[in-house]
Amino acid sequence: MIPILFRTIARASARVALRVVPLALAAILLAACATFDRYAPSWRSLGVYKIDINQGNYLSQDAVDKLKVGMTQPQVKQLLGTPLVTSPFRADRWDYVYEYTRQGQVVEHRNFTVYFAEGKVTRWEGDKMPETVVDLNRSASAKALPAANTQGDKSFWERFLDVFRQ
Repeated sequence: MIPILFRTIARASARVALRVVPLALAAILLAACATFDRYAPSWRSLGVYKIDINQGNYLSQDAVDKLKVGMTQPQVKQLLGTPLVTSPFRADRWDYVYEYTRQGQVVEHRNFTVYFAEGKVTRWEGDKMPETVVDLNRSASAKALPAANTQGDKSFWERFLDVFRQ
């Protein structure tokens, strides 16, 4: 009688295990997807190395604030630099474009346009620029350099447990 009872219990627990184990495994694998990209290198980074590219005109809000209506084209060129885009069909419009690309992904893209009439500035428009050149350098270094270790003096075990606490 007792061996039959143990066999019945064993069969029942095996059936439950066959249902629970795949569900638990699927839950673990799905949870790992969220943390895998965070702590492991992505598959894209295992291929060809792509350099960080700063392309275009660095403009700060300081330079834009110095821009005045009525300035001539050479004065604007001295202040903001040579525009990235000048069209032969629209000589009265200069476009200053800036783009920062990291590992083939566009991180930052800014446009700034200056309009002229009879060789003098009439108006300008564009995206928000960094406040100063110092802020521009700070934001560029923050994007280019890895973040400082914020873990402090935690042990391996504490950092391991922090992964599951988040």
